Amino acid sequence: MGKLTLYDISIPRETLIEERENVYLSRTPEQRFFGVLQLNHISVTMNGGKPLKSPQGKGIVIRKPSL
Repeated sequence: MGKLTLYDISIPRETLIEERENVYLSRTPEQRFFGVLQLNHISVTMNGGKPLKSPQGKGIVIRKPSL
């Protein structure tokens, strides 16, 4: 699992963006790829086991499920 980082609201947004970009750029392409897979797994788990994207017959159509 990843880690949750709580930031102090007094820190300027630009500083936080720069810090997160440096962390992202320091990762290898393999680490970035597996990070995306991990996020996908978490999103499916949080959506009750259903993927957020599903085939609709004409390619992949991104839609929100009707409630």
